[in-house]
Amino acid sequence: MIGVLASGAGSNLQALLDAGLPVVAVATDVPGAGALARAGAAGLATAVFPAGGYPDRESRDLAMADWLERHGVSLVVCAGYMQLLRPAFLRRFPGNVVNVHPALLPAFPGAHAVEDALAAGVAETGATVHLVDDGMDTGPVLRQERVPVQAGDTPAALHARIRAVEHRLLPQVVAELVANAGRGAAAAAVAVAREGVA
Repeated sequence: MIGVLASGAGSNLQALLDAGLPVVAVATDVPGAGALARAGAAGLATAVFPAGGYPDRESRDLAMADWLERHGVSLVVCAGYMQLLRPAFLRRFPGNVVNVHPALLPAFPGAHAVEDALAAGVAETGATVHLVDDGMDTGPVLRQERVPVQAGDTPAALHARIRAVEHRLLPQVVAELVANAGRGAAAAAVAVAREGVA
């Protein structure tokens, strides 16, 4: 079963739902995040874990891990979740936390990937789905797809084109991870990563 972490509007969550994937729970760090409305409309369990509600980030992440486990979650998908997960959380779901990022990692990690790509003047950027480790967007890449940068691109325009790729790429990779779950996390990741960069 899939648990989704999201901090914003939840368009990648919607893509997972539209693909018919077994999402059972959605957590956020932002009260009122649009992802909560999408999850509620789908009848999913939801919870908010604001940073200010806990003594430290590790306590918050452990509470979130407890909640996800109570809902039977075995695979966690970060879909626009703008917080770094603490090692204590990752140990609860070893090799089973996935993130989608709007760049061709390892290029342009962090929260401003689209703006950074434009500032660097690159000819192309893209979308990456990767396993999460305790670094910032440093986990093993599962799948990437290129997106050309067009003349006169704004961050909003470029991000919209990248997001369209994310909405296709993330459900595809997650579906493959679910299908390969019986082989163990490492084998599933290798199977998914085999196709490389499109």
